Amino acid sequence: MITAQAIELRAGSRLLLEGASFRVAPGDRVGLVGRNGAGKTTLTKVLAGQALPAAGTVTTSGEVGYLPQDPRTGDLTMLARHRILSARGLDTVLRQLREAEAEMGSEQDGIRDKAMKRYTRLDAEFTAQGGYAAESEAASIASSLGLPERILDQPLQTLSGGQRRRVELARILFSGAETLLLDEPTNHLDADSILWLRDYLKAYKGGLIIISHDVEMLETVVTRVFHLDANRSELDIYNVGWKAYLAQRETDERRRRRELANAQKKASALLAQADKMRAKATKATAAQNMARRAERLLAGVEGERQHDRVAKLRFPTPAPSGKTPLRATGLSRSYGSLEIFTDVDLAIDRGSKVVVLGLNGAGKTTLLRLLSGLDTPDTGAVEPGHGLKLGYYAQEHENLDLERSVLDNMKSAAPDLGETEVRKVLGSFLFSGDDVEKPARVLSGGEKTRLSLALLVVSAANVLLLDEPTNNLDPASREEILGALRAYAGAVVLVTHDEGAVQALEPERVLLLPDGVEDLWGPDYLDLVTLA
Repeated sequence: MITAQAIELRAGSRLLLEGASFRVAPGDRVGLVGRNGAGKTTLTKVLAGQALPAAGTVTTSGEVGYLPQDPRTGDLTMLARHRILSARGLDTVLRQLREAEAEMGSEQDGIRDKAMKRYTRLDAEFTAQGGYAAESEAASIASSLGLPERILDQPLQTLSGGQRRRVELARILFSGAETLLLDEPTNHLDADSILWLRDYLKAYKGGLIIISHDVEMLETVVTRVFHLDANRSELDIYNVGWKAYLAQRETDERRRRRELANAQKKASALLAQADKMRAKATKATAAQNMARRAERLLAGVEGERQHDRVAKLRFPTPAPSGKTPLRATGLSRSYGSLEIFTDVDLAIDRGSKVVVLGLNGAGKTTLLRLLSGLDTPDTGAVEPGHGLKLGYYAQEHENLDLERSVLDNMKSAAPDLGETEVRKVLGSFLFSGDDVEKPARVLSGGEKTRLSLALLVVSAANVLLLDEPTNNLDPASREEILGALRAYAGAVVLVTHDEGAVQALEPERVLLLPDGVEDLWGPDYLDLVTLA
């Protein structure tokens, strides 16, 4: 259970939330919604105990499982299986068991005998902790999230960003926590995994707070809705499901409009009468009273809610280039003995549109990193053509310097722009005032997305490498991205699970990984987008 009393949240000097009090009890499934930057991620961090509120208190009973938008693990050499089991403290004894098993095969009697004794003791300890049943449970959850056995036996450093996030989600679900805080849990999940997760969370008996832009997830799972209103710095609590919440919001909006219109009509009549009465000295006092009555009438109604601001996005006018600004030949990449893909050829002509499809772990992000020059292929080469200007949007925002401010990140990306122009661009992406001085590491996932896209806007890129650009975005911001894709005249290589993004791009070609097969785009491939 989580109880919050008079919570106040701030981002620098900017007030995000004031005076919020609520309780999340077992069986409550809360959808936390609001525009990007409203403070949803900040609130979940405070509830998880990873940050402190500016004022107010949070108390919890029982274990809280928290999945942040960009989960990071300290030890990337740890096996994925051990990372999941660590949620119940089973990873250490399992690792020691495997080490003892290996030593039991030693040809030296002393080492073998000690290993057998150690194995017997560790096996009894693992069994007493329910280890074997727990290991089977962990593997089942992982499999349902698209992580097969071969992935579980790999070090985290060999996994893609999407696979690592699935490992973290599996770890949280396996933990047995009484309350779950999940920030965009469907990011990087394929369609089957999302369906499984919906059913799992719908049946979950503990408390749940979920941040998600997946409308079907919210419709299926949530029984309460917390709306974080960025314009009023308030948390509106609706003790109803998602569809009832939308209907209630619409009813509330109509009531506000009706009450405001009535008040304005009456106030206008009072002010008009007051103006007539002011012409006569004997009625001046009465006119003032009538004007004050009109002011009180308008002050007594809530008025219409302000519409959330949305970042205005247009990708840059591409710089001139040769016919083929980017070419890759014979690319291959492996992690240790694990081969990701081999002999991939790709030619990106001026203005061409290419979608890269493949299951998680097929190497989609790895390919974009090779094309961007961030990683080096094991074999093959990436050849820049005449006039190449590359823009790379990384799904885990590796292109951002997290220790530098929002403003400094933009200045580095556009050294030729003056500070006034840089601030103007940032303002169009909803970064203004003290927000531009915040270090990038404290930004929410949606804010990092907006900053990364702002860097692209000033890049004059003629080839864009886009890795899941619609993740973490609210519906209005996503529509801006889709509009920018439709209008962009340069070349694009796109990795996405979002069918809408592919439809907006109108690709000419598709590259299928890990085989590296290239084909003309056709409608049949659209069915693979959410599965890949």
